[in-house]
Amino acid sequence: MHTQRLQPRDTAEAAEILRRGGLLGIPTETVYGLGANGLNPDAVGRIFAAKGRPQDNPLILHIPSADWLERYCGDIPDTAYALAERFWPGPLTMVLRRRDNVPDQVTAGLDTVGMRCPAHPLCRAVIQAADVPVAAPSGNTSGRPSPTTAAHMLEDMDGRIDAILDGGPCSVGVESTIVDLTCTPPRLLRPGGITLERLQAVLGTVEVDPAVTRLMGAGEKPKAPGMKYRHYAPKAPVTVITGAPEKSAQEILRRVGPTSGIICFEEFADLFREQEVHTLGPVGDKLVQAQRVFDALRTFDTSDVTEIFAQCPDNRGLGLAIGNRLKKAAGFHVVEADSERVVLGLTGGTGAGKSSALRAIRSLGGEVIDCDALYHEMLETCAPLRDEIGVSFPGAFDAAGQLDRRKLGQEVFSHKDRLEQLNGIVARHLVPEVRRRLAASESKIFAIDAINLLEGGLDQLCDRTIAVTAPLELRVRRIMARDNITEQYARLRISAQQPDEYYRGKCDCELNNAADTAAAFEMEAREFFQRLIDTIKEEKAHGKQGI
Repeated sequence: MHTQRLQPRDTAEAAEILRRGGLLGIPTETVYGLGANGLNPDAVGRIFAAKGRPQDNPLILHIPSADWLERYCGDIPDTAYALAERFWPGPLTMVLRRRDNVPDQVTAGLDTVGMRCPAHPLCRAVIQAADVPVAAPSGNTSGRPSPTTAAHMLEDMDGRIDAILDGGPCSVGVESTIVDLTCTPPRLLRPGGITLERLQAVLGTVEVDPAVTRLMGAGEKPKAPGMKYRHYAPKAPVTVITGAPEKSAQEILRRVGPTSGIICFEEFADLFREQEVHTLGPVGDKLVQAQRVFDALRTFDTSDVTEIFAQCPDNRGLGLAIGNRLKKAAGFHVVEADSERVVLGLTGGTGAGKSSALRAIRSLGGEVIDCDALYHEMLETCAPLRDEIGVSFPGAFDAAGQLDRRKLGQEVFSHKDRLEQLNGIVARHLVPEVRRRLAASESKIFAIDAINLLEGGLDQLCDRTIAVTAPLELRVRRIMARDNITEQYARLRISAQQPDEYYRGKCDCELNNAADTAAAFEMEAREFFQRLIDTIKEEKAHGKQGI
């Protein structure tokens, strides 16, 4: 069979291939899919043959809009339409009760079917033109990394299918999220482009299926694609290293040999000078990591590496999906780097009581990295930081080379864009130094204190982020007394910062300081942090962190 490579202008030809029962490589925003007419059992059967896919691994039906749901599904709950309104078109698959017109070949004999409306406009245009739902797993041979470009798919499917419709590189990079709406509470069967947190915002409680974190047993029947079998695997065996990025990088460094391959975050690539390295992207950019993860796995198949070690992001946001794909590639061969270490990130407005909270952490044996103090230390020792500030803020340093803090403060607190510019400069130099200090220390409990913890990317180093908040007038009085400044300047400083609602909405938890005295708040904070540290350690001990 000759496999054609179609272009976006060939939509009509692509639709005709589907209508006549052929196989079509079709672009989505997640990965390239291997599509067939989902109402044609023979065509669907050819998908399994082309991929070498087990027959008990169900497929997903792709439709152009939520209006098509009732054609193929019954007993549709209101939550399905709520999710569709929020996330469709997009990388979300909903498992619903199927109608009798959906063939058993699509559902692997289940009474449910996965339904998705992809966001790629070319994909939806082809489905609309064909006027049939398209059954489409990822367009790779079974067990191989999923393709995120037409060229990737051609590597596996050339000569096996009728055509590939080239829609450019995929924007998400990991497959769709799959959520089962036929049970209560809803259950996450596969993490993907729509994060667990975003699902919870619509659905409330969402359970995570055990298959997200382990291989299914021989007798278990998968309810969605990719749940049961070792998946996404390159030819060389993979070991996934979880934990804080600095520690996972050091753990890999201890294990590698000259024929090892490395998948790591960009910040640590220079550690592996003798090995072949493919970077996932920056530690703090999970969208880039999702876009690169399959490419990194696939690229090693053209090299001579005998083993692959991969750093793994934490389980927040897209990290859950990226980690799931890496761990499936490894057959869930996972090593936890320093599972006893806990890193807490504290942030919040000036005067909220972070100093008292940090004393509580020190009383528990924790080590504190005060980013404001570190910034001023680096102003004395880090020439690149001084140079960049000096160029961007002329006059910030006096004739003796000392920073005029009040002059710089007056400028940045009065102009939001200048404050953002300064914060960006500081983050570029501060985050690598914090990273270095975490890696060099033997402490088991850390607190990173930074007012720009979230904006500067320091939150990516933390197991939990905590918003320290307090009533406004109490903050004003504290700042005036602490810094010996006027009420007007104290209020100016507070107005230049984010409100408490901002920190509440973005942090993992809140520590509110309404105590009468600093000593009373310190006692409350100590109890709060002890409970939080115990919870994090228990999660890590049971393998829940970084899944």
